[in-house]
Amino acid sequence: MSPDLSAARGKLLPDVLGPGLDVVFCGINPGLYSAATGHHFARPGNRFWPALHRGGFTPRVFAAAEQDELLGLGLGITNLVARATARADELTAEELRAGAVRLAEMAAEHRPEVVAVVGITAYRTAFGRKKAVVGAQEELLADARLWVLPNPSGLNAHYQLPDLGDAFAELRESLGR
Repeated sequence: MSPDLSAARGKLLPDVLGPGLDVVFCGINPGLYSAATGHHFARPGNRFWPALHRGGFTPRVFAAAEQDELLGLGLGITNLVARATARADELTAEELRAGAVRLAEMAAEHRPEVVAVVGITAYRTAFGRKKAVVGAQEELLADARLWVLPNPSGLNAHYQLPDLGDAFAELRESLGR
């Protein structure tokens, strides 16, 4: 049975965070499907969970409902903007920039090694880096290294799943573990 998506508009999705994580993955904002289910990257067709596995972060492809198991692997999830929308283009540049400030506060509080923003266009807007590219960024966020990954949405035709897996693997390999 499909969740009621209309009731999810504007709903907030709790972060999956803890102190001292290796990587906190930062989505743009929850989609309506994710907000309705209460799980990050939950929409069928979103390739976050398969990319996470292909990148070597998880021993198998996790279901979105298993998101809390990431904490035991040193991983977390948050979003630039907390409110759920049908599409990321419903967000304003001001919301994205405010999300960058909130993300810096989260990084200072939880002290992850890396904050990985999942979505280059949102990153460019939120951080005012018009020419940013996927991969490691020069600046830090609090004391965390800052990384940009491609958006794993099924709507992102620029990256197929093997390419996403490679991008996630590059981040994992940078951890030196």
